[in-house]
Amino acid sequence: MLGNLKHGPRPSRRHFLKASAMAGAGLVIGLHLPARVAKAATPAGGPFAPNAFVRIAPDNTVTVLAKHIEFGQGVYTGLATLVAEELDADWAQIRVESAPSDPTLYNNLSWGPVQGTGGSSSIANSYEQMRRAGATARAMLVAAASNHWGVPPSEISAERGVLRHIATGQETAFGDLADAAAKLEPPAEVRLKNPADFKLIGKDVPRVDSAEKTRGQARYTIDMTLPGMLTAVVARPPRFGGKAVSVNAEAAKAVRGVTDVVEIPRGVAVLAKGFWAAKTGRDALEITWDDSAAERRGSAEMMAEYKRIAGKPGMVARQDGDADGAMAGAAKVLEAAYEFPFLAHAPMEPLDCVVRLGPDSCEIWTGSQIQTVDHMTAAGIAGLKPEQVKVHTLLAGGSFGRRATPDADMVSEAVTIARAIGGRAPVKVVWTREDDIQGGRYRPMYYHTLRAGLDADGKLVGWRHRIVGQSIVKGTPFEGGLVKNGIDQTSVEGANNLPYDVPNVLVDLHTTDVTVPVLWWRAVGSTHTAYSTEAFIDELAEAAGKDPLAFRRAMLRRHPRHLAVLELAAEKAGWGTPLPRGRGRGIAVHESFNSFVAEVAEVGIRDDGTVKVERVVCAVDCGVPVNPDVIRAQMEGGIGYGLGAVLHDAVTLDGGVVEQSNFHDYVPLRIDEMPRIEVHIVPSTAAPTGVGEPGVPPIGPAVANAVFDATGQRIRSLPLSRHDLGQA
Repeated sequence: MLGNLKHGPRPSRRHFLKASAMAGAGLVIGLHLPARVAKAATPAGGPFAPNAFVRIAPDNTVTVLAKHIEFGQGVYTGLATLVAEELDADWAQIRVESAPSDPTLYNNLSWGPVQGTGGSSSIANSYEQMRRAGATARAMLVAAASNHWGVPPSEISAERGVLRHIATGQETAFGDLADAAAKLEPPAEVRLKNPADFKLIGKDVPRVDSAEKTRGQARYTIDMTLPGMLTAVVARPPRFGGKAVSVNAEAAKAVRGVTDVVEIPRGVAVLAKGFWAAKTGRDALEITWDDSAAERRGSAEMMAEYKRIAGKPGMVARQDGDADGAMAGAAKVLEAAYEFPFLAHAPMEPLDCVVRLGPDSCEIWTGSQIQTVDHMTAAGIAGLKPEQVKVHTLLAGGSFGRRATPDADMVSEAVTIARAIGGRAPVKVVWTREDDIQGGRYRPMYYHTLRAGLDADGKLVGWRHRIVGQSIVKGTPFEGGLVKNGIDQTSVEGANNLPYDVPNVLVDLHTTDVTVPVLWWRAVGSTHTAYSTEAFIDELAEAAGKDPLAFRRAMLRRHPRHLAVLELAAEKAGWGTPLPRGRGRGIAVHESFNSFVAEVAEVGIRDDGTVKVERVVCAVDCGVPVNPDVIRAQMEGGIGYGLGAVLHDAVTLDGGVVEQSNFHDYVPLRIDEMPRIEVHIVPSTAAPTGVGEPGVPPIGPAVANAVFDATGQRIRSLPLSRHDLGQA
């Protein structure tokens, strides 16, 4: 007989907001742990924990507690660098652990009372906070040394994990004073270093996670096992919005190792003593699905509807002057339309979550990207108080936004399944690659129309940009902060802040009603707005009879940071120098997440008409470059990830069913396709900004513009694999 939790308790949006507000009532924006917690964290003979972010043990190890998840972007190294810099620790003594789920201590300062990672905000929101954590620990160690040696604190120096009093020749390691420092009161204020004195910030330091990953010792959720654990896989409806109306589980239960079959709100789960038995059991299920409320349209039908909608004015996202009036008097008017498909995130480690549920406790192990959402959702499903739930954030093998779901899909499925079997065993839910690519969530499909006018001198005088697509945040707890006057900011970002000096601009939006689940995808709205704006700018430059670089440069005088990266990338790429026949060069510049990136792509056209991206030169201004090597890696990774989508990727639906299933038909960039990449970082003293996502948006238009340079063909629909390109 099937267990059935279709009508079990679920955390509503109201419940989540109420829980968040409760957490916010005790929000600690400052650095220090409450006294009762601090005492618990520093028992006699234990590590010295002067605040929520640092522990120093008697063995001289310094552990940094990272409030952000590490899924390959290098944040553990970045956060540790900030602490170690102000602490004057030796890099070799640094360790990093994931902080517990607690928004009163570990909230993302860019988001409010929510702990989570996203929007390339980790270093930006942690820069001063983590530096103060290190400076506080240093001040307390110095005070302990002062008491021990009987000398003024001002005469004590710290360097590479050692405290010294030069006049008397005394020195000691941090760990030797950990117990004494733990007895002191943390200072209310600390002085941070002058950037001129930085020894680690701005330098290349070894990543803290490289060694264990290289040795295969890093622990991901996929590696987790607990005694007696059952593995669950879920049969989800083939069409989004479908529901199971009848289930025959006899064949599934006959599979050796299968222990349970239970219905859950998202489908039917099969539990077994191992993954293969669970999958085999799931494949044997006989399910009748009710598709009466499901999405039954195909991608072509949806796009046709988007094109019809684009014929009418939308909701205004930006309006400067009179764009239509300016174009009515223009010497030349150009129009273009761009089509963007659904895209899957396709992280290398598919989605997974481990849950151990007890009568009055719930413990979770997963690559949690928004710990507060996962925590509160689990509490609601399990019927527990938030303090009875513990979330262990593990390393994750990629995400690109996929693990940051407003409804905590991984965690909610795991807790629901554990509850369905009465918590008698720990449960590990595993999504297969096919489950992930066919089961949502996606970068939304979009359609853009652009129209612009040039005067007799080739100057851009009017610009109208219409966007048609699905809202990512509508109906989620994030709607209140990201939807303004009916405009989903994630749909128009990168378009409504067009940096070019155009006197008349109109940007409007149509938000479509589609039931395909969507989610932020690496660089979110800028993944399509950068392409449409920067590809169209190239078309306008050609119509004006001007070089694409010069055309942009003339319109960026009021945006010096855009201009600086544009000129740096062009210079390093040898803009204007001849290329061999069949090769083309293209340029693009874009701001996202407060960082500025320009990229120049060189492409070649193969004999079969396909594109080979040979070289990419990237210039990035992300404020203070905390870890230059990590920045370069993130630009390289963003370019590679973006290229996969530009060259190959699309999720398409036929009758509401996703046609792609794995890496054979949803193709990431292959290693032999990776171009030579040069990354140039603009020196800066501005506050650091994000690097995880901003490398993605410019690569698409840079490649498209290079393809035009090589072939004379404009690419207005993606991916490039849809097009047969010949040489000019």
